Amino acid sequence: MSFDPRYPQPQAPDTRARGTRNRAIAIGLSAAVVAGLVTFGSYLLLENSEAGEKSDDASAAQDGKHPGGHGDSHGDAKGGAVEGLRSWDAAKLDREHVAGPVDYPMKPPVGGNHNASWMNCDGDVYEKPLPDVNAVHSLEHGAVWVTYNGTAAERDVDALAERVEKTPFTLMSPYAGQEGAIMLSAWGKQVTVDSADDRRVEQFLTQYVQGAQTPEPGAPCTGGLTTVPQ
Repeated sequence: MSFDPRYPQPQAPDTRARGTRNRAIAIGLSAAVVAGLVTFGSYLLLENSEAGEKSDDASAAQDGKHPGGHGDSHGDAKGGAVEGLRSWDAAKLDREHVAGPVDYPMKPPVGGNHNASWMNCDGDVYEKPLPDVNAVHSLEHGAVWVTYNGTAAERDVDALAERVEKTPFTLMSPYAGQEGAIMLSAWGKQVTVDSADDRRVEQFLTQYVQGAQTPEPGAPCTGGLTTVPQ
């Protein structure tokens, strides 16, 4: 069979070009798969990290609670263990609003039924004793109540007042019926300290000002009573 040179003849497919194209496609697909695996791996790593942080936060929020208020030294990583800390089971502290007085089992009280009006606790320092029923309502909002009796040194009282005035969600007042010279109370938590520069003052404030023990997180410490009820 002869071919007429005047007419071009069909050419065989260029296998080299097709091979190059196939390799390019394969490389592109491989790169896409690798990128997907890297993205998925990063996502899993982030998820595990966040889950670990949540677990750590939940563990830190768990504080030893002992019915009857016996002593313990539980704390969290942020503030450290508070030596001599006393804890009450928050679930056993009533939270009803009442109109009359309440007989609290501890002095100062750390929770229980209370008056519908709270004492302002936005770093408020009161020169007169506060009604228990109003101060307990402040604790329910996440405040720390700093109290002192007649045996507390004047310099300690002044230093504590200065510290309280700089700390939202705190209040301070004299309390003649307490055993310790200086005491700090939060909802279900209480500690007696030796002086204003006792390291437990800072530990207690760090852990319990709007801490995990707060029954009503987000409730205000303003808009309550600004003067001691008569």
